[in-house]
Amino acid sequence: MAISKSGNNKKQQQQQHHCYISVPSEIISSLSSTSLQSLVVSPKKASAAWKIGTFSRSKILKNPRIWFLLLSICGFFFMLKMYNFDPFAPYPCGNSENNDDSSIISSGVLSAPVILEEKYEENSDFWEQPDGLGYRPCLDFSEEYKKSSVEILKDRTKYLVVVVSGGMNQQRNQIVDAVVIARILGATLVVPILQVNVIWGDESEFSDIFDVEHFKRSLADDVRIISSLPSNHLMSRPVEEKHTPLHVSPQWIRSRYHRRMRREGVLLLRGLDSRLSKDLPSDLQKLRCKVAFHALRFAPPIFELGKKITERMRSKGPYLALHLRMEKDVWVRTGCLPGLSSKYDEIIYNERKLRPELLTSRSNMTYHDRKLAGLCPLNAVEVTRLLKALRAPKNARIFWAGGDPLGGKEALLPLTKEYPHFYNKQDLALPGELEPFAGKASIMAALDYIVSENSDVFMPSHGGNMGHAIQGHRAYAGHKKTITPNKRQMLSYFLNPLLPQNKFNQIIFDLHRDSMGQPAIRTSKAGRDVTKYPIPECMRN
Repeated sequence: MAISKSGNNKKQQQQQHHCYISVPSEIISSLSSTSLQSLVVSPKKASAAWKIGTFSRSKILKNPRIWFLLLSICGFFFMLKMYNFDPFAPYPCGNSENNDDSSIISSGVLSAPVILEEKYEENSDFWEQPDGLGYRPCLDFSEEYKKSSVEILKDRTKYLVVVVSGGMNQQRNQIVDAVVIARILGATLVVPILQVNVIWGDESEFSDIFDVEHFKRSLADDVRIISSLPSNHLMSRPVEEKHTPLHVSPQWIRSRYHRRMRREGVLLLRGLDSRLSKDLPSDLQKLRCKVAFHALRFAPPIFELGKKITERMRSKGPYLALHLRMEKDVWVRTGCLPGLSSKYDEIIYNERKLRPELLTSRSNMTYHDRKLAGLCPLNAVEVTRLLKALRAPKNARIFWAGGDPLGGKEALLPLTKEYPHFYNKQDLALPGELEPFAGKASIMAALDYIVSENSDVFMPSHGGNMGHAIQGHRAYAGHKKTITPNKRQMLSYFLNPLLPQNKFNQIIFDLHRDSMGQPAIRTSKAGRDVTKYPIPECMRN
């Protein structure tokens, strides 16, 4: 059924892309074979005929057939004018105002978005990819690592149970570290437990989001992974650890947990977020990359739908993926203001006053100081000005990822007015495709991840787990263009109303020449996450 429906949809799509112009039969019949032949006479023959005087100019002008042909052609173009047909218009099949492709997509009539014919600026330098300098993935584990794997995989005495929390991308980071900690301890890892997200109420389990069997297979040479504890450990009381310090080393992990695990058999860890050091021995850094870029594959239903949405976005050329951080909780947590109106500023201010513990940014800074320090998300006006300065073509197709912005669609108007080809997963999904995932925020985030990771250009409006994860994934895939807004340096120019537009655009463009996803060496700055900067541990040139 799905195949036949898709076929019908494709036929509909093909039919909708053809334009038919009816021409009265009298005009067709009036074009006699002689008249038609006169239109296709070789230029050389015509020139020769003119020279020898076979057809004099006076005879041609007196020929009634020629006059009738000219009148017919004029009548034909007059009809085109009456029907508002312009072959060079962006929408040659009718009025552009009534042919917005987003309405067609939302109606679910077609299996892929129909973008009415428009000359797409594929040659715009905005779509050019950075030079990857020949870097390719390279996970060459040491011989010592491979030898120790034999003993680790045989061990049946130590089990690690990990509870991960937060949103989907935060969970991914913790799962990566859980695998590495299991390797450090030589323990068997039980498939991580996903804590119910208190903000979104998402009760998804690991197998709902990730492909469990692929996860086990991919890491079969590194860590033993099982779906649940053996029966002889089910009634045991595991050693529970909730207060692991930040950035702990492998030595700290072993000295703290190894003896206790041998005694009790099971260790339960919670709150792993950013607890393990970002600077680990080379083999463990490679293991991080292996988990993040190879083992953590999304579950088949999510992967297939994400692939379909990606194909629909790409159906008419390259596209930009924007991760917009404009949700209410983001403004509250960052201590920033959305810049919409005093009404919304008041909402954020009151929420932060009632729940000061939500503020994760520096509490001793004013909003203005945070803004200039680059700690605030970009709003729709700022994103629009940045894209224009970076020479994004006006007809660029944009996929926007993220939750509903504070202020709803009105908050996005500056973007949608300047870049009308603006879609999210709800616009691109057919009726019923998203229903199985209703109320599953982590799965919705996974769909955003897939479409964003596969885009031609990716840009986040603010840092965060998803932006960092996609940046690393795109670097590992060959350094696909990823724009990192240079907020700290550019925002002073945004706040200068006296700066001419052309000069502003050039300054902003120059500020971002080296922020387009070019290879960046992780070791140039301590504490960088290898899954965000995979060179040199996980990539070589």
